[in-house]
Amino acid sequence: MIEKVYPMTLDGKQKLEEELEYLKTVKRKDIVERIKIARSFGDLSENSEYESAKDEQAFVEGRVTTIENMLRFSEIIDNSNTATDEVSLGRKVTFIELPDGDEEEYTIVGSAEADPFKGLISNDSPIAKALMGKKVGSEVTFGTPGGDMLVRIVEIS
Repeated sequence: MIEKVYPMTLDGKQKLEEELEYLKTVKRKDIVERIKIARSFGDLSENSEYESAKDEQAFVEGRVTTIENMLRFSEIIDNSNTATDEVSLGRKVTFIELPDGDEEEYTIVGSAEADPFKGLISNDSPIAKALMGKKVGSEVTFGTPGGDMLVRIVEIS
């Protein structure tokens, strides 16, 4: 079976490692304590605190497994072999929407560290796929839920 590779920046990998450490050393202990307290309330069949703590425990354990898998199969993005004037993984791209001229800026990262609210978009997203390999001045069209969008790349860093 072929495992999925998780491309990410060094910073993104460090953040995942920090989250994993927090989940293992702090969050797990907090949940165990919550479960212990909830058990002391008696009847577990009608104990919402116990159910809530067990649900959170399941979520945390799932997240730990996911992060460990991402880190195990991570691949640090290396832009040293790509042109500096070309949109690629790990680069920040600034573009303007045409015809109205609204400017947007995103850094293209691997799916493991994508966070659109922080300007980090996945290389698997339609926007990133359309922008990859393009240069400053290129006009690119890509689909969005609101319809097709035409943009012009103004800067790559």
